[in-house]
Amino acid sequence: MLWLQNLDVAVFRFVNGTLANPVSDKVMPFLSGNLLVGPALLAVVAWLLVRGGAQGRCLVLMLALAVGANDGLVVNRLKKFIGRDRPFDALPEVHLLAGKGLAKSMPSSHAATTAAAAMVAGLYYRRTRKFLFPVAAAVGISRVAVGVHYPSDVLVGWLLGLAGGWAWPRLFNGMWQVAGRRWFPRWHTMLPSLLPDGAGKVVVHPAPSAEPAAEDRMWTRLGYALIGTLLCARLAYVASSTIQLSEDEAYQWLWAKHPALSYYSKPPFIAYAQWLGTALFGDTQLGVRFFAPVIAALLGVMLFRFVSAQLGPRLGCLFLVTVAAVPLLSVGSIIMTIDPLTVLFWTGAMLAGWNAIGSGRTRDWLVVGLCFAGGFLSKYISPLQWLSFALFFALWPPARACLRTTGPWLAVGVNLLATIPVLVWNAQHGWITATHLKERGGLDQVWRPTLKFFGEFLGAEFGLLNPLFFIALIVALVRFWRHDWKRRATESASAALRLYLFCHGGIVLGFYLLYTFKTRVHPNWIATSIVPLLLFTFFVAHDRWRAGAAWPRRMLISGISLGLPLIVLIHDTNLIGKLTQRLLPAKMDPLMRVRGYDALVKIVAAQRDQLAAEGRPVFVITDHYGLCGHLNFYWPDAKARVTTDPLVTVLSADRPQNQIWFWPHFRYENRKGQTAIYVQNAKRPYPVPERLRQEFASVTDLGIFEAEYRGRVAHRYQLFVCRDKR
Repeated sequence: MLWLQNLDVAVFRFVNGTLANPVSDKVMPFLSGNLLVGPALLAVVAWLLVRGGAQGRCLVLMLALAVGANDGLVVNRLKKFIGRDRPFDALPEVHLLAGKGLAKSMPSSHAATTAAAAMVAGLYYRRTRKFLFPVAAAVGISRVAVGVHYPSDVLVGWLLGLAGGWAWPRLFNGMWQVAGRRWFPRWHTMLPSLLPDGAGKVVVHPAPSAEPAAEDRMWTRLGYALIGTLLCARLAYVASSTIQLSEDEAYQWLWAKHPALSYYSKPPFIAYAQWLGTALFGDTQLGVRFFAPVIAALLGVMLFRFVSAQLGPRLGCLFLVTVAAVPLLSVGSIIMTIDPLTVLFWTGAMLAGWNAIGSGRTRDWLVVGLCFAGGFLSKYISPLQWLSFALFFALWPPARACLRTTGPWLAVGVNLLATIPVLVWNAQHGWITATHLKERGGLDQVWRPTLKFFGEFLGAEFGLLNPLFFIALIVALVRFWRHDWKRRATESASAALRLYLFCHGGIVLGFYLLYTFKTRVHPNWIATSIVPLLLFTFFVAHDRWRAGAAWPRRMLISGISLGLPLIVLIHDTNLIGKLTQRLLPAKMDPLMRVRGYDALVKIVAAQRDQLAAEGRPVFVITDHYGLCGHLNFYWPDAKARVTTDPLVTVLSADRPQNQIWFWPHFRYENRKGQTAIYVQNAKRPYPVPERLRQEFASVTDLGIFEAEYRGRVAHRYQLFVCRDKR
């Protein structure tokens, strides 16, 4: 086999070196990836969806499924299994014209993807083969010319792409034959095959007549299938190594290792969720984040059932797709912080409350109370939801009859009972949560109104709520004001529902909008308002659509078309580099906040190993609880000792500044004579904290170290050596 390897290298040198010239040095990097690829693909996909009919839509579906499955399940797994180094890592003097990817070399993803895409497109539009197959060949050759792949990498990529482009559509069509005939018989009769016939056309038959109940059952099955598919996809993503834990996740993982009735800054449910997740799947990213996708699925079931009950399961499915196109909600479906729990309980209380107001049943109010309790034990959010109900009772007189029953008061009573664990813990710890919330909210300072943060907040929400949906919300609010509220037309059940949803979303949004006049408000703080405001917009848009207005349909299609590709890129910004051959600058990459911590561990571990040679125990001090969490989670030596004798802790303080302060085994007062490495976030050199000089005999600045991710600086840290703990 050595002669094959030598031949492979020889051909690589010939293409990459001998054939190189000024023209190819411009053309080959362009073929390998350029800024026009992404917009061009989006334009073609949009045209196929809008103007391509069944043929175009089936092509888009098969491209997404076949290329995604081929790349994720075959190509990337083979890269990791084979583990072949890139030419620029193994050979000297490579003529490198592209960025250095961190993935392994065999097989070429570019070659496999373009070949698979050409194969699938040629299946539906045969004339495209004359153009797309040469393009796929040129892209593969360009990967050798720019110095990032061997010829054999490209050859294997082509073979896998052609095989996958042939096999995956037939596999998915076979699944449609089974599932479609059984679960969606009417649709299967209309579209018996997702593949073209002998004439190269996707055959669509006239829709057979069906009873409304049978049609609803098919849409209901589709809704649950969408929820299940998203759950599986999110769990697979969470289990992958695409991103690492956020600061809050790593910090709250430490909480899960120390169960308590409450914590310094938050109630206990987030710690309990992570404790259960890690009990099931170990101290892994899947264990920490397991319940984020599960909560998103539960939320999807609740919303699908609610919209289906009001407007039918067809629109229930459409609303599920709408929710999936909201970036902030999508992030909450994979990042396990307090937000998924809070949104779940807030939405549960809202939906149960609407049922309770309509039915008057005490059991419905009990569900409201339990959700109130869950919301309080997740984020102390339930008092705001009391105001939402109070506002609705004030604005819609018929609802006030509920106040003469025991139901609402039972709900409040259950919520008050849930405050007991938090009150007990705080009573034992000097009411530190109240002190923290007062300082965090700036309530200990004089309020000086400012417009500094108002525009920043609205700009962030404009992007994170989906720009088209944000505009639709504004239109819906104007419509609601002019035609429902201003005319006092809230007597109908549909108008009352819109008012109810507005109260549950408007209270939170209004509160934080006003709060921007005092201080900066983080975009995720309004998370609980997103679902009710999205429902509010959806119901208003549906009402206007039935009245003949065109804007609801245009806004919805445009919002989904913009949101879904955006969310794919948000989940993996490396795709931008694959499309354009240019990685996002670190400052523009939102995922840099959840990358690069394994590189930090290597930096700190190397320094610790050097200091350990001096013969004294060495531990690590950090300047921030999030950094402490990251080092403890991603450093195996630290993870093994986190509950007994922590290797990594935080800088000491005279009073509590985080939850770690309350854990005696994390304090380092008794580590006399030991050496420490102090790690702090730093964009530029900072002086050593005076406290360290008091605690150690000597402190030496080691300088700033850069934790890189794919050749870009993800984070900068300043390290100090602190010797001889006093």
